[in-house]
Amino acid sequence: MASTDNLNQLESTFMYTQLFKEILLDMEHDEQAIKHFITYCRNHDCVSPKYIDRFEKEYSSQLAIWWYTFPSNIYRMLNSALRSMDGDTIINMGFFIHNLHTQIEQLHQQQVHSYHGKPFIVYRGQGLSKASFEKLKKTQAGLISFNNFLSTSTEQDIALGLAYIASQNVNMVGILFMMSIDPSSKSAPFASIKEKSYFKEEEEILFSMHTVFRVSAIKQIDNNNQLYQVELQLTSDDDQQLRVLTDRIREEAGGSTGWERLGNLLLKIGQFNNAEELYNVLLERTSSDGEKAIYYNQLGVVRSNQGDYEKAIWYYEKALEILRKILPSNHPDLITSYIYIGLVYDNMGEYSKALSFYEQGLEIWKRTLPSNHPYLAASYSSIGSVYYYMGEYSQALSFYEKALEIEQKILPSNHPFLASSYNNIGSVYYYMGEYSKALLFYEKALEIEQKILSSNHPLLATSYWCIGSVYNNMKDYSKALSHYDGALDIFQRALPATHPYILSLKNNIEAVKEEIFLFLVAGSRHAPVLIRFGSNSRIGWNWLELELEMVGIGQELVEIDMELT
Repeated sequence: MASTDNLNQLESTFMYTQLFKEILLDMEHDEQAIKHFITYCRNHDCVSPKYIDRFEKEYSSQLAIWWYTFPSNIYRMLNSALRSMDGDTIINMGFFIHNLHTQIEQLHQQQVHSYHGKPFIVYRGQGLSKASFEKLKKTQAGLISFNNFLSTSTEQDIALGLAYIASQNVNMVGILFMMSIDPSSKSAPFASIKEKSYFKEEEEILFSMHTVFRVSAIKQIDNNNQLYQVELQLTSDDDQQLRVLTDRIREEAGGSTGWERLGNLLLKIGQFNNAEELYNVLLERTSSDGEKAIYYNQLGVVRSNQGDYEKAIWYYEKALEILRKILPSNHPDLITSYIYIGLVYDNMGEYSKALSFYEQGLEIWKRTLPSNHPYLAASYSSIGSVYYYMGEYSQALSFYEKALEIEQKILPSNHPFLASSYNNIGSVYYYMGEYSKALLFYEKALEIEQKILSSNHPLLATSYWCIGSVYNNMKDYSKALSHYDGALDIFQRALPATHPYILSLKNNIEAVKEEIFLFLVAGSRHAPVLIRFGSNSRIGWNWLELELEMVGIGQELVEIDMELT
């Protein structure tokens, strides 16, 4: 849903599902894809055996809408996968997504002239969790996107009935979506599917993936606080920043085939198991040495991200072995292997080996690439990281700044690589003790991350943590505590309670509380008593609060959201 900071912004998940859609629709699917899906359903018990047997016998591309509407769980399975970005299911249903979208698009082209350009209304009744409804209310006048296929009806009573049923659940809010459709709007295709549907009597309008609406009004129905009418207007994606970033990510997730692009995108969104499965299949199917080298490198990326560094190096060296046989010694494609191997040694703490591989790659790139090429920026950043971990901060800063200089010239202002570079430079200044400069760069990184990441993304927590540490060292304890609490809140939602990050953050928070306590105690005539009981004692805080009230300071000094024992 739309950001409350900019009502014309859509969440970054829209960008990734949009790219998924583009890749899947661009790929060719044969009969083997249908067989893979049938096997997947049987192995995972997704669809009743009698229905999957029937699907195997009867399915064709012209029956996609019929099977989508047939009560067999296929439509639930598909839309759940699209909403949750379940890469495994999306891959197995790629042919069905392609066929369903194509059939809707064909019907749309046949029907669009019958509307004569006149807007019309469709309805959808459903339930939303109370948390999702609160989020929806904040998007009024903003944009929302439906990343799944969207079923609607021209009959209001049917939709209202579904919304009313949902409202009977105490944990849900019943929603009647009232959607104003302008047939001339350039949006996801939609069509009346009455003639193609399993339910011939229903007046259903089916929208393809990634339909974007503007929220024009949210109204309570019949004074029922669990039943609402939400008025939407069909629109196109008006988020220019997201469009620029999507174009860039599309370019970065490139490849010579749709399968390669899909693998690269899976890596970008952290679907490492699905990416590994895909690359292993591609590796088995190819006889090309060049393609084998690509897939070995990508499998190395997967294992590196999973923390299996020994296996990652094995894959990278297999790729390098092939490339050295088929390419001249100064060929740019060799650099990929040098950089990847350097990254793994970097993660293993073997910095001299990492630096050696990084420098081999950099030398080739300097000879073959223009001075503002993104690969040079990546190389400078990698070398900067090695010097950073070796404690050579001046050298690290020099290379990080070279990377940032290139990135600022060639990347959109909200690109994640810029956030990474700002964080890197902030960390160098932090360890050099230049806290004001560190804070400046950390906050620049956070500004980008807040635009492109979900509100509970672990990278946001890391930025809050870093900023909190800067404020702590600057002895601005209230701001330190605020940022530490923000980081802890995200980590507690994303990580198990015993995760080292959570334990470390809690230690940081207790240390800051102790500093605040000692600061407040410093001038107190009861200092010996207060220090004896300490900051974790309610007795100590009660003594301090009483004294502050007696001298007229008031309670606000000590109301710092502390958990007291």
